[in-house]
Order: sequence, then structure tokens, then C-alpha cells
Amino acid sequence: MLEEVRITGLGVIDDAALELSAGFTALTGETGAGKTMVVTALGLLFGGRADPARVRPDAARAFVEGRLLVSAEVARDVEESGGDLDEDGTVLVLSRSVSAEGRSRAFAGGRSVPVSLLQVLADDLVAVHGQADQQQLLKPGRQRDALDRFAGPELALVLSDYRRAFTRHRAIRDELDALRLAERDRAAEAEALRLGLAEVEAVAPVAGEDAALREEEERLANADALHAAAATAHEALLGDPASAGGADAVTLLGAAARALDAVRGHDPALAALADRVSEASYLVSDTAAELASYADALDSDPARLAAVAERRAALGRLVRAFGGAAGDVAGVLDWAKQAASRLADLEGADDKIAELAAEADALAAQVESLAGRLTELRSAAAARFGSEVTAELTALAMPHASLSAVVVPLGEPGPFGADDVEIRLAAHPGAPRLPLHKGASGGELSRVMLAIEVVFAGADPVPTFVFDEVDAGVGGRAAVEVGRRLARLARSAQVIAVTHLPQVAAFADNHLVVQKSDDGLVTASGVLRLDQHGRVKELSRMLAGLEDSTSAQAHAEELLALAARERAPVQ
Repeated sequence: MLEEVRITGLGVIDDAALELSAGFTALTGETGAGKTMVVTALGLLFGGRADPARVRPDAARAFVEGRLLVSAEVARDVEESGGDLDEDGTVLVLSRSVSAEGRSRAFAGGRSVPVSLLQVLADDLVAVHGQADQQQLLKPGRQRDALDRFAGPELALVLSDYRRAFTRHRAIRDELDALRLAERDRAAEAEALRLGLAEVEAVAPVAGEDAALREEEERLANADALHAAAATAHEALLGDPASAGGADAVTLLGAAARALDAVRGHDPALAALADRVSEASYLVSDTAAELASYADALDSDPARLAAVAERRAALGRLVRAFGGAAGDVAGVLDWAKQAASRLADLEGADDKIAELAAEADALAAQVESLAGRLTELRSAAAARFGSEVTAELTALAMPHASLSAVVVPLGEPGPFGADDVEIRLAAHPGAPRLPLHKGASGGELSRVMLAIEVVFAGADPVPTFVFDEVDAGVGGRAAVEVGRRLARLARSAQVIAVTHLPQVAAFADNHLVVQKSDDGLVTASGVLRLDQHGRVKELSRMLAGLEDSTSAQAHAEELLALAARERAPVQ
């Protein structure tokens, strides 16, 4: 609900504030006083087009600020976008400025925001019905949403079930389409994996085998050199048994040990050295024996060398093809493990396709059934809605007009069913039923919108309605009916209406009058909230052009009394 609107530098308004209340607020004043500028300001506040021509010539910019009492859901959306509310978390401040050069800025909760955010907030906060912006109203999507709410809880439950089934069906269908589209690629990938796994299986590599083979090949390729080196080292350490003499390492170490053992008792230091020489003798003797064993075991086998080379070549081909970043047999084995798992997934895709196809068929049938039920419920609600609005139009001086809500089939089911809704109007018998903005003139459209809002009241969650000259082109009893319906709408929402008719203004719970000062401007003192006496005088002016006319005042008091009885709660 709008609590206050402050306007600066817009049209004839210099600087003025409107204190608004719940219920029905009427805004009146002489022609040219600036009443319509209030509607223009509200349009700007909620994301309307910024027209620099509306900025006062002597002002650098036009500025509009509004204080709104908002729901917890709207408050949460604003806070998530970074805006702040008051301490209670219920009052939101929106503002919009337009410079004389056409630059526009918007703020929500003290934070600079795109103008589009104001438009999003407006969808949940206010419906502005002005002469200039009627054609933006009741877009097909909003018409469908409003009719669905009008239809009641049964349709809401069916729609909820439908949306769950539709969302699941779309997800399954997308997954199924992706699987089918990639079927050829999967077959090629699976064949490549089978060939690769067959190649690995044929070679049957063993972890660490490549390193062991590399060592064996090196040994076999150099067997003669290794044997000669081992024999030479053995002879140097232990001597040649076929030789009559010669100084080998073991003999020399033995002589050294015997020399030291003879005198080791005379000096502990020398005894320690003797022990070390003795240990060296044993070590050299053992090493010489191992060299002899090594040389005897060393086999120069060309056939084995060829086999090892062939095996290494086979492993090398696998490593180059499948070794990956590791570049060894371990990488090949890791690839084989992952390839086997992937192949199992690919080979199971056919089963997955069959399973998803069955689920998609079941969901398609469910979606079709629920969509049909939605169409039935919408059609019934549309008939009831059209009848009620047409009855309202008759009371609003449009007795020959006929309104209908047409349930339009779509090519295929969408997120909200298999149809959309379009409100159409036949201005008189025999006239074609046209979309709302084409079937009515500007003045008629305001009354049509009022009739629709009255019928939708309680179904459409917008808490504030603004009407600009909804009474254009009507008078007498029809004007009373306009006022009566605005008052009825105000039972469930805040209503702000700019009006020229006293019959309408009389039904208001609150009455504001806009007055220009002597210099032609509306200032802070130019927007007045009228008390009962002030309302009688203003209605007298609207009736007869004379505030002090006794007969006009009597008529005004009669109108106010009538409206008061109409607004009184039913006992």
C-alpha cells in the first residue's frame, strides 16, 4: 500500500506531497491543476517511460519518491537485491529521477537499481490505469494468471500437478533427445574403446613390467662386457686359481691382518685398526665369491634378448596409445580400467533410452490429461468471468458492450497448460470481438478496466489500483455506479482515482484536492486532505461550479450520505 508520494519538478507540480490511506482515495481539482501529473508520477515511480518534456522548465530534474507498506515476500526480494527497508522491515522507499536531458535514475531501498527492477516490483505492488498507458495492461500472460486465480483452488491444484508433470517431462525429453542425438557418437566411441581394450588384453601388460624389461634388456645386450668385468674384479680380489703367484686383495689383506694381530695387545688404537682390516678381508672375500656366482649365472642369450626387445616394443605401442600423461604401463592399466567403466555405461545407454522413453510416454499422457482438465476449468471460469464483467459494464453506461475471456489453444502444451487466455470486447451487438485494447476507446477502456478489476478483486493480489479519469464520458446514474464499484474494489485493495465527477468522489473514504497557487504552480500547500465540510464545498464546486451554492451544497450532502450508506458494512 502506498503511504506517501512526494513529487518535485514534474509538470505544474513544483513540490508537493500526497499522504495516502487505505480504502478509496479520490483526487480532484480544477482542470489543469495537475491531477493527472500525480498519475504520471506514479507511472514513473513504477518504471514507466521517462519523458524529459514532463520536467518543469525551471527545474533541473523531476523527482518522485514513494513510501510503500509491502508484504514479507516483496521485502525479501528487495533485501536479496541489496536494498534496505525500515527497522520494522515493512516500509520500502522507491524513487525515480528524470533530468531535463532525459537521463533517468532509479532507487529501491536506498540502493541504485535498474529501472526494470521497478517494473518487476510494480507487477506485485500496483496497477496504474491511466489514459496514456492502458494498452500496456492485461497482457496475455497476466490475463491467464488472473483468470486462473479467479477460477479458484481447484484449478490451482490441477495447475500445480500439471507444472510438476510438465517440468519432469521436459527434463526427461531433453535427456532422451540428447541420448538419441549422440547415439552415433556413442557407437563410435564404444567401438574405439573395444578395440583399445582388445589391444591391451592381447598384450596383457603387468604393472612394473616395463621397468623390469628395460633392466633385463640392458643386461642381456651387455652380457659379454659384464662377464669380463666380473671375472677381472674376481681375479683382482681373490686371485686366479690357475696362477702360481700374484698379489690379490684377499692375500694382501690377510698379510696385513696377521702383522697387526701380532702386536695388537700393545695399543688399543692399533687393535681397533686390526679389527677393521680383518672385517675388510671378510668383506672382500664375500664380494669375490658373489662376483664368481654372478659371472657363472650371467647368460648371453640372443633369443631371450630378441624376445625382451619385442615385448618392450609391444608395451611401447600401448604406452604411446593409452599411457596418457604418465607415459608408462601404469598409465595404460589406468586407461583400461576407466575405458571398461565407460564402455559399460555406453553399452547400458540403450537400456537407459528405453527406460526414459517409457517414462516420457507416461508423463506425456499425464501432461495431456492435466492440460485438458486445465482447459475445462479455464473455459468454465472464462464463461463466468465474461458474464460478470458484462453485467458490470451494463451498470457503467456500456449496456451494449459484451466482454469475454477466450481460451486460446496453443500449438503444444507449455509451462501453464495447452492454452492461453485473451480478454476480448465487442463494443456493441454485431461488432467483432477484439483484443481489449483494440475494442474500446480510451474512456471506455477505463470503465472496462474498472469492471474487470472489480470482478477480479480478491483474485488478483495487486494491493494498489490507480485510475485516471475512469469516469470519462459518463454521468448521472452511471457515474454513481462508477463510484459504487470503486468503493467495492477498495474493500480488498487500496484505490486511488483521479475524477471530475462528484458522484464518484462522494464514494471515497479519503478526499484530496489539488490546487494551483497564484503563479500557476502546485506547491506543498496545494494538496489538501478535506474534512467533511471541505468535501461538501469541493463537491459543490464540482456540481455547480459554485462552492457556496446552497442547492449545490444540499446536493453534495445528499451524495455523501448516499455513499456513506453504500460503504457501511452489512450487519
